Amino acid sequence: MKIKQIIVDPDPYERFRLAQGYRVGDLVFISGQAAIDAQGRIVGVGDFDAQAKQTFENLDRVLCAGGSSLKNVIKVTIFLTDMGYFDRIVELRGKWFTPPYPADSIVEVRSLYSPDAMIEIEAIAVVDSAAERA
Repeated sequence: MKIKQIIVDPDPYERFRLAQGYRVGDLVFISGQAAIDAQGRIVGVGDFDAQAKQTFENLDRVLCAGGSSLKNVIKVTIFLTDMGYFDRIVELRGKWFTPPYPADSIVEVRSLYSPDAMIEIEAIAVVDSAAERA
């Protein structure tokens, strides 16, 4: 089975020595995406909605680079630093994903990679051609 690293340019995660994700056959595995811009700076410090928007945009960018998209996500894990945003996440899932919605785990964590980060999302998706065959 062919394994290919997913690369985006610029890659704000490069300094952390990790891959944005991998395409393995008809699946893509995406590293946790956070609210950082192309230069690696946190967007929307203290603003959950701004951070969530940037996080979903980053997730979509990496999925597209891997030959997939948000509509093909089959599993997400969402990390929150405050479970008080749970209802907001449910709303955002309706905005960014389409039925049938992906399997999901939402977990509250004490902290993410930065004390200013409020959300991180990792995903598994099928590539576009695999989604069309299903």
